Amino acid sequence: MSGSILQQSVGLPAVHDPDGKPWTSAIVKRPAQRTLQLSPTNLEGDGQADLRHHGGHDKSVLAYPAAHYDAWRPGLDLRPGDFGENWTVTHQTEETVCLGDIYEVGTARVQISQPRQPCWKLSRLWNRPDLAKRAQDNGRLGWYFRVLQPGAVTVGDTLQRLKRPLPHWTIARLNALMHHDRTNLDDAAALAACDLLANSWRITFKNRLDRHPPPDPDPRLNGD
Repeated sequence: MSGSILQQSVGLPAVHDPDGKPWTSAIVKRPAQRTLQLSPTNLEGDGQADLRHHGGHDKSVLAYPAAHYDAWRPGLDLRPGDFGENWTVTHQTEETVCLGDIYEVGTARVQISQPRQPCWKLSRLWNRPDLAKRAQDNGRLGWYFRVLQPGAVTVGDTLQRLKRPLPHWTIARLNALMHHDRTNLDDAAALAACDLLANSWRITFKNRLDRHPPPDPDPRLNGD
Protein backbone atom coordinates (compact mmCIF):
# COMPACT_ATOMS: atom_id res chain seq x y z
CA MET A 1 0.00 0.00 0.00
CA SER A 2 1.24 3.50 -0.80
CA GLY A 3 1.53 5.95 2.05
CA SER A 4 2.36 9.61 2.37
CA ILE A 5 4.60 11.78 4.49
CA LEU A 6 2.55 13.41 7.23
CA GLN A 7 5.60 15.11 8.75
CA GLN A 8 9.31 15.44 8.02
CA SER A 9 11.51 15.85 11.08
CA VAL A 10 15.24 16.47 11.37
CA GLY A 11 17.75 17.15 14.12
CA LEU A 12 21.47 17.33 14.81
CA PRO A 13 23.43 15.84 17.72
CA ALA A 14 22.94 17.71 20.99
CA VAL A 15 23.80 17.16 24.64
CA HIS A 16 20.90 16.22 26.91
CA ASP A 17 21.21 16.51 30.67
CA PRO A 18 17.82 16.17 32.37
CA ASP A 19 19.17 14.24 35.36
CA GLY A 20 22.79 15.35 35.73
CA LYS A 21 24.10 12.56 33.49
CA PRO A 22 24.89 14.15 30.12
CA TRP A 23 24.43 12.14 26.93
CA THR A 24 24.63 13.09 23.29
CA SER A 25 22.08 12.17 20.67
CA ALA A 26 20.21 13.44 17.61
CA ILE A 27 17.02 11.65 18.66
CA VAL A 28 15.20 14.96 19.21
CA LYS A 29 13.72 15.93 15.85
CA ARG A 30 11.88 19.09 14.83
CA PRO A 31 9.28 19.42 12.04
CA ALA A 32 10.57 20.77 8.74
CA GLN A 33 7.90 22.33 6.53
CA ARG A 34 10.10 23.16 3.55
CA THR A 35 11.34 20.84 0.83
CA LEU A 36 14.41 18.88 1.95
CA GLN A 37 17.15 17.27 -0.09
CA LEU A 38 17.66 13.55 0.47
CA SER A 39 21.26 12.43 0.01
CA PRO A 40 22.60 8.84 -0.01
CA THR A 41 23.18 8.99 3.75
CA ASN A 42 20.95 11.70 5.24
CA LEU A 43 17.95 13.94 4.99
CA GLU A 44 19.02 17.59 4.80
CA GLY A 45 19.46 19.03 8.29
CA ASP A 46 19.63 15.65 9.99
CA GLY A 47 22.55 13.89 11.67
CA GLN A 48 23.60 11.15 14.06
CA ALA A 49 25.75 11.23 17.16
CA ASP A 50 26.61 7.51 17.26
CA LEU A 51 27.79 6.64 13.77
CA ARG A 52 28.62 3.09 14.82
CA HIS A 53 24.96 2.21 15.35
CA HIS A 54 23.08 4.91 13.43
CA GLY A 55 23.17 6.43 9.98
CA GLY A 56 25.02 5.16 6.93
CA HIS A 57 23.73 3.93 3.59
CA ASP A 58 21.43 1.28 5.06
CA LYS A 59 19.86 3.70 7.56
CA SER A 60 19.53 6.96 5.68
CA VAL A 61 15.92 7.71 6.69
CA LEU A 62 13.81 6.42 9.58
CA ALA A 63 10.05 6.07 9.03
CA TYR A 64 7.41 5.60 11.72
CA PRO A 65 3.67 4.99 11.27
CA ALA A 66 1.48 7.90 12.31
CA ALA A 67 -1.15 5.42 13.54
CA HIS A 68 1.15 4.23 16.32
CA TYR A 69 0.91 7.53 18.18
CA ASP A 70 -2.76 6.90 18.92
CA ALA A 71 -1.87 3.37 20.02
CA TRP A 72 0.60 4.69 22.64
CA ARG A 73 -1.99 6.98 24.23
CA PRO A 74 -3.19 7.59 26.90
CA GLY A 75 -0.09 6.23 28.62
CA LEU A 76 2.28 8.30 26.47
CA ASP A 77 1.26 11.69 25.11
CA LEU A 78 3.64 11.80 22.16
CA ARG A 79 3.38 13.54 18.80
CA PRO A 80 4.78 12.84 15.31
CA GLY A 81 8.55 12.99 15.40
CA ASP A 82 8.79 12.06 19.08
CA PHE A 83 10.08 8.57 18.32
CA GLY A 84 13.05 10.15 16.55
CA GLU A 85 11.81 9.39 13.05
CA ASN A 86 12.47 11.48 9.96
CA TRP A 87 9.25 10.57 8.17
CA THR A 88 5.97 10.09 10.00
CA VAL A 89 3.98 8.12 7.42
CA THR A 90 0.28 7.47 6.89
CA HIS A 91 -1.47 4.29 5.65
CA GLN A 92 1.54 2.05 6.36
CA THR A 93 2.57 -0.17 9.27
CA GLU A 94 5.07 -2.94 9.92
CA GLU A 95 2.41 -5.43 8.76
CA THR A 96 1.92 -3.77 5.36
CA VAL A 97 5.47 -2.97 4.21
CA CYS A 98 8.21 -5.42 3.29
CA LEU A 99 11.96 -5.67 3.19
CA GLY A 100 13.19 -4.54 -0.23
CA ASP A 101 10.13 -2.47 -1.10
CA ILE A 102 11.13 0.33 -3.49
CA TYR A 103 9.25 3.63 -3.41
CA GLU A 104 9.29 6.84 -5.36
CA VAL A 105 8.84 9.84 -3.07
CA GLY A 106 9.18 13.37 -4.38
CA THR A 107 12.06 13.16 -6.85
CA ALA A 108 13.88 10.51 -4.78
CA ARG A 109 13.76 6.72 -4.81
CA VAL A 110 14.19 4.71 -1.61
CA GLN A 111 14.18 1.07 -0.50
CA ILE A 112 13.29 -0.51 2.85
CA SER A 113 16.46 -1.99 4.31
CA GLN A 114 15.61 -3.13 7.87
CA PRO A 115 13.32 -2.61 10.86
CA ARG A 116 14.32 -0.16 13.54
CA GLN A 117 15.87 -1.54 16.71
CA PRO A 118 15.15 0.85 19.59
CA CYS A 119 17.86 1.72 22.09
CA TRP A 120 18.03 3.07 25.62
CA LYS A 121 18.06 6.68 24.40
CA LEU A 122 14.38 6.45 23.52
CA SER A 123 13.60 5.40 27.08
CA ARG A 124 15.80 8.05 28.61
CA LEU A 125 14.46 10.84 26.43
CA TRP A 126 10.92 10.28 27.68
CA ASN A 127 11.89 9.13 31.19
CA ARG A 128 10.24 5.76 30.66
CA PRO A 129 12.80 3.04 31.49
CA ASP A 130 10.76 0.33 29.79
CA LEU A 131 9.81 2.23 26.62
CA ALA A 132 12.40 0.72 24.26
CA LYS A 133 11.62 -2.79 25.51
CA ARG A 134 7.87 -2.19 25.17
CA ALA A 135 8.31 -1.00 21.58
CA GLN A 136 10.42 -4.04 20.79
CA ASP A 137 7.83 -6.35 22.32
CA ASN A 138 4.78 -4.82 20.64
CA GLY A 139 6.48 -4.26 17.29
CA ARG A 140 5.67 -0.56 16.97
CA LEU A 141 9.20 0.20 15.80
CA GLY A 142 9.23 1.69 12.31
CA TRP A 143 11.77 0.91 9.59
CA TYR A 144 14.73 2.33 7.70
CA PHE A 145 15.19 3.26 4.07
CA ARG A 146 18.34 3.26 1.98
CA VAL A 147 18.49 5.83 -0.81
CA LEU A 148 18.63 4.50 -4.36
CA GLN A 149 18.24 7.90 -6.01
CA PRO A 150 18.81 11.21 -4.21
CA GLY A 151 16.17 13.89 -4.63
CA ALA A 152 13.88 16.45 -3.04
CA VAL A 153 11.09 15.49 -0.62
CA THR A 154 8.25 17.56 0.81
CA VAL A 155 5.56 17.00 3.44
CA GLY A 156 2.53 15.47 1.73
CA ASP A 157 4.55 13.58 -0.88
CA THR A 158 3.24 10.10 -1.66
CA LEU A 159 5.36 7.02 -1.10
CA GLN A 160 4.47 5.34 -4.37
CA ARG A 161 5.52 1.70 -4.36
CA LEU A 162 7.35 0.63 -7.51
CA LYS A 163 8.59 -2.87 -6.64
CA ARG A 164 8.04 -5.55 -3.97
CA PRO A 165 10.70 -8.25 -4.43
CA LEU A 166 10.11 -9.99 -1.06
CA PRO A 167 6.36 -9.96 -0.31
CA HIS A 168 6.72 -12.72 2.31
CA TRP A 169 9.15 -10.69 4.43
CA THR A 170 7.07 -8.01 6.09
CA ILE A 171 8.80 -5.79 8.62
CA ALA A 172 6.55 -7.35 11.28
CA ARG A 173 7.81 -10.84 10.37
CA LEU A 174 11.41 -9.64 10.51
CA ASN A 175 10.80 -8.17 13.96
CA ALA A 176 9.27 -11.43 15.17
CA LEU A 177 12.22 -13.46 13.91
CA MET A 178 14.79 -11.11 15.39
CA HIS A 179 13.25 -10.68 18.82
CA HIS A 180 10.84 -13.54 19.51
CA ASP A 181 11.61 -16.56 17.31
CA ARG A 182 15.30 -17.12 17.83
CA THR A 183 15.15 -20.88 17.28
CA ASN A 184 14.07 -20.59 13.63
CA LEU A 185 17.46 -21.18 12.03
CA ASP A 186 16.09 -21.83 8.53
CA ASP A 187 14.72 -18.31 8.27
CA ALA A 188 17.84 -16.92 9.94
CA ALA A 189 19.96 -18.61 7.27
CA ALA A 190 17.81 -17.20 4.47
CA LEU A 191 18.16 -13.68 5.82
CA ALA A 192 21.88 -13.99 6.51
CA ALA A 193 22.23 -14.53 2.76
CA CYS A 194 19.73 -11.83 1.68
CA ASP A 195 21.55 -8.92 0.04
CA LEU A 196 18.52 -6.63 0.39
CA LEU A 197 18.77 -6.78 4.18
CA ALA A 198 21.04 -4.27 5.93
CA ASN A 199 24.49 -5.71 6.62
CA SER A 200 24.25 -5.34 10.40
CA TRP A 201 21.11 -7.52 10.47
CA ARG A 202 22.74 -10.10 8.18
CA ILE A 203 25.65 -10.30 10.61
CA THR A 204 23.27 -10.78 13.54
CA PHE A 205 21.55 -13.69 11.82
CA LYS A 206 24.89 -15.22 10.85
CA ASN A 207 26.01 -14.99 14.46
CA ARG A 208 22.82 -16.77 15.47
CA LEU A 209 23.65 -19.59 13.07
CA ASP A 210 27.17 -19.74 14.52
CA ARG A 211 25.69 -19.94 18.04
CA HIS A 212 26.88 -16.50 19.13
CA PRO A 213 23.85 -15.04 20.95
CA PRO A 214 23.66 -11.38 21.98
CA PRO A 215 24.43 -10.50 25.61
CA ASP A 216 21.63 -10.75 28.14
CA PRO A 217 20.51 -8.22 29.22
CA ASP A 218 21.02 -6.40 25.96
CA PRO A 219 22.90 -3.13 26.58
CA ARG A 220 21.13 -1.64 23.55
CA LEU A 221 17.92 -1.57 25.55
CA ASN A 222 19.23 -1.08 29.05
CA GLY A 223 21.87 1.60 28.90
CA ASP A 224 25.14 2.88 27.51
